[in-house]
Amino acid sequence: MSQSHLPLDDSAVVAVADGDGLKEKSYSAGVILSVLFLQQFLGAISFTISKYGLAIIEPFVFAFYRFVIAAAILLFITRLRKHDKPVEKKDYWKIIGLGAIIIPFNQVAYLYGQSLTGAGHGSLLFATTPIWIFILAMIHLKEKLILRRVMGIVVAVVGVGTIMFGGAVRIGKEYLIGDMIILLAVFAWAYYTILGKPLVRKYGAFRVTAYALSSGTLLYLPFGLYMASQMDYSQTTVGAWLSVLYMAIGISVIAYVLWYWVLKHIEASRMAVFHNVQPVIASAMAYFWLNEPLGWPFVIGGLTVLTGVIIAEV
Repeated sequence: MSQSHLPLDDSAVVAVADGDGLKEKSYSAGVILSVLFLQQFLGAISFTISKYGLAIIEPFVFAFYRFVIAAAILLFITRLRKHDKPVEKKDYWKIIGLGAIIIPFNQVAYLYGQSLTGAGHGSLLFATTPIWIFILAMIHLKEKLILRRVMGIVVAVVGVGTIMFGGAVRIGKEYLIGDMIILLAVFAWAYYTILGKPLVRKYGAFRVTAYALSSGTLLYLPFGLYMASQMDYSQTTVGAWLSVLYMAIGISVIAYVLWYWVLKHIEASRMAVFHNVQPVIASAMAYFWLNEPLGWPFVIGGLTVLTGVIIAEV
């Protein structure tokens, strides 16, 4: 069944593969977009939460524990669920490919790139994600070029740029390598989204996320285990481990599954623009939790981002 644009006030009736066969389920567009906002909120507050943990636990070690814990939880729950439709052998290789994309090429590349560039560059570069998803969706998923959506994405990206250039971004050749690595991570996330959509519709969001994350964790395991064995844990606090747990459960389990769940209900290019809500929420959380200042760039940029989302959706 093909996916069509869902107006905000209509109901979405979609055929979804939940691992137990193809079933007709009806969800209002409001419910779907609410889940997407929740997913973006979980991702946005992760910047503040992970900032504390990463200041104590070395980034590659942090990633190791995060993904090992997440993979264990996802596989355990998957084993408890019944699936009438087994994963075809040819699709296992596709899911393994998703695992390679999401962990080594997305998460690990992002951590390494962030260590080589200035603060705020990662958020700004990730704001280009909707552009790449939009382009790849037209190429691989044959989604239509919708001018309103293009305009909304451009306006939202400008809004994020306004927030970031208000103090978080510094220009310089010394940041070029780090920025290029982060851009690779952005491109990897876009491909993870696009290539995962057919598999999610076939096997369900939870199972695809579980198998992809687990296979990616296995690829990362030798390097991560080595880094973890070299770390001095004497200064590690309970708060730092709670930060790891949130990133493992709140992001790698819940947020990743929700992202794929929404993806099987609406077009990839439509949901992409919501990525730009994250920097707005993240900046607001940093203000309330870390007392980081907010200025007019945040207000203007935040309103611009919301305007872009409205243009793309209405």
